[in-house]
Amino acid sequence: MAMTDSEFHQLADEMFQAIDNAIEQAIDEQDADIDIDASGNVLQLEFPDTSKIVINKQEPLHQIWVATKFGGYHFSFVEGQWIDERNGGEFMPFVIESIQRQGDIQLSL
Repeated sequence: MAMTDSEFHQLADEMFQAIDNAIEQAIDEQDADIDIDASGNVLQLEFPDTSKIVINKQEPLHQIWVATKFGGYHFSFVEGQWIDERNGGEFMPFVIESIQRQGDIQLSL
C-alpha cells in the first residue's frame, strides 16, 4: 500500500527531530560545533570548516535526500526503515557516520 503525504511527513519529521535531539545532546555533552538550521522541509548542519550536510524531504517521491561533501543519497521508507536506494544502508547510521566524517563529532542515538 502506498504511503500518503501525511504519513510521509510524520515519519520524516520524526527522523528530523531525532537528528536535532542527538545534535543538541552532542553540543551540550561534547561542546560540538555544529550550527543547525531547520526550515520547512530542509535541515542544514554546518560545521566549523563551513561544509554542510543538507537533509531534505522530497514529498513527491516520499524520500529523504541527504547531501554531504562526499556525495548525495536518496532514502526511501521500506519495511519500517529509511533505506538508501543505492547501497541499502540505513538512514540514521549513515547520518551519524557522515557527521563523524565531516565534522569529527560523535553522536549517540
